[in-house]
Amino acid sequence: MTTQQGQLSRTEGSRGSAEVSRLEAFIDAMIDMGQTGQVFGEHGIGKTATFFSHIARAHPDATLVYVPAANLTPDDLLVNAPVRDPRTGELVLRQLVMSQLKPGRPFVLLIDDSLQAGETIQSQLMQIACNWTLGEHDLRALGCIGVFLTDNESLAETSARRSDLALLDRMVTLRITANDTAWRRHLAARYRPWDLRPVFSLWASLSPALRELLSPRTLDHVLANAREGFPLRWGLPLVDGERLRLAEPLADGGPGQNRTAEILDRIAEALGVPNPPTISDPVRQVVRAALRGRWTVLLQGPPGCGKTELVRETLREGLGREPLYFSLPVTNVEDLCAPIPSADGTLENLLAAKFTGPEPKAIVWDEYNRPKDKAAFAKLMEITQEWSLAGRRIEHLRAQIAVQNPPYHLGRKMLVARNNIAQATRFTASLQVEPEDIPANEWLLARYGSDAETVLEWWKHDIDDDGRAWITKRTLERLIKLHRRGLPLEMGTVYLGDGEYAPVPLTALMDRFKGRPVTGLRELARDVEAWETRLRRAAEHSTEGGDDSDVVHQILANAELSQLKKHRAAVTRLVALLPAKLRATYLVGASERQQRFWTEVFMELRR
Repeated sequence: MTTQQGQLSRTEGSRGSAEVSRLEAFIDAMIDMGQTGQVFGEHGIGKTATFFSHIARAHPDATLVYVPAANLTPDDLLVNAPVRDPRTGELVLRQLVMSQLKPGRPFVLLIDDSLQAGETIQSQLMQIACNWTLGEHDLRALGCIGVFLTDNESLAETSARRSDLALLDRMVTLRITANDTAWRRHLAARYRPWDLRPVFSLWASLSPALRELLSPRTLDHVLANAREGFPLRWGLPLVDGERLRLAEPLADGGPGQNRTAEILDRIAEALGVPNPPTISDPVRQVVRAALRGRWTVLLQGPPGCGKTELVRETLREGLGREPLYFSLPVTNVEDLCAPIPSADGTLENLLAAKFTGPEPKAIVWDEYNRPKDKAAFAKLMEITQEWSLAGRRIEHLRAQIAVQNPPYHLGRKMLVARNNIAQATRFTASLQVEPEDIPANEWLLARYGSDAETVLEWWKHDIDDDGRAWITKRTLERLIKLHRRGLPLEMGTVYLGDGEYAPVPLTALMDRFKGRPVTGLRELARDVEAWETRLRRAAEHSTEGGDDSDVVHQILANAELSQLKKHRAAVTRLVALLPAKLRATYLVGASERQQRFWTEVFMELRR
């Protein structure tokens, strides 16, 4: 909950910003008539945004009281509480309404997603819609000049339907599409100096099914990622762990041809920007963009790869202070806010101290799809969707990052909650994070030194891809700690039950710890002259090198940046003797810092 003229046949489009959209005209008409307005439309088409912008522009003396009904708990709107009677001084029971319904000026009440509210709240909302009253309070006497309910009729988002004729006879109903809101006007203003008319024309040329998938809200997110130089697909939501596919359904209901890449490439072409398949250091880059642009970001990746720690570290660097951190499995409603009676007879919500104050803030929602209960998740959704809590804007909040695991990992189902398309499209960027996207190796090296080098060499060279999937960076740290205590390493791997551990052989790692001869960057640097001789011999036999060239190349390609810097002199001597086509690969897909290192090395070779 946050506080903030024309003919119905006129629609807003790309023709100009002076026109009044069909929804805007309906808002004005309902306010003039004093009627409750019910608006149905697909998710993400700009219904709420149109209310906020139009009320501010067309009714400057009024404020908009926004109530996200899907995120309400029973005591948010109305509660019976003991208060002291000012006449007698006795404690009496009174019905208190939320303080937002007493703003002290005329207001328009917008109840969003009312069909998603619980049964108790539905009764309160229906009293408001029918009579403009709540409990013993007359909203007109409090300054209400308009009441509106906005909903999506899709069964994917709600199973509720209004069927009571006594209720339906109290409202004026408008069904709208994306062409009836002001979303084009808003996007055109937000993304200046881009000319978005070609993008709008492309969107309009798509079938209705594809336009519903690529809703204006999702298109907004695609444009935001394009402006940052990110892959445009990051703007498409993750629904139940899977990237939304822009595919028109077949006659039998199954998915048709996947047109995602084609459509996103056409959008990039219309904007004159690239659509890269990936970028280096994606997690850090998207978190920094979130701080710049006030984004909500979703990061989904396997457990134990270091997602959360990297997010917190990057936010800490950007804010200059610790981000707010919440682990959803242990977060209660009371950890966020609590309602209390106020002196003026309204229901006020106290926010947790960490949400207040003038300091810049960012929030990390860890285990986002594992909420403790529905009430806590409802409050969480208000924060992620509206950047407010219990109707109060969270001041100086610059970014929100949600971190979660996928529904399935290593063929096993994870105990995570499902989401719907409306919830999923609230994130400006949604990333599927792979372990290689997280520079946890550098952290291990900095903390555990040579022991970390040993386990990383084993992880990179001695086990296959399936084994590496089982051995997360969190597991690597446990293996190092067990080795230092002289305990069996098997205890550090994932225990599957009935005496079975993760199917990863540890013999090679134990041999490495015991000093079995191996070849890594340390060994290359220790015997650099001998390896130079072997590389020269390989170059004499073939311009493409030989087995020794491949060994050195693989070691250099897999080495961490800190290792390369530590042995820079040896690296420079050896890379000079590798075939040019192998040297060129060190710049492909590397992070900015790695590219800088290799560029400096190559420039030394020229001198």
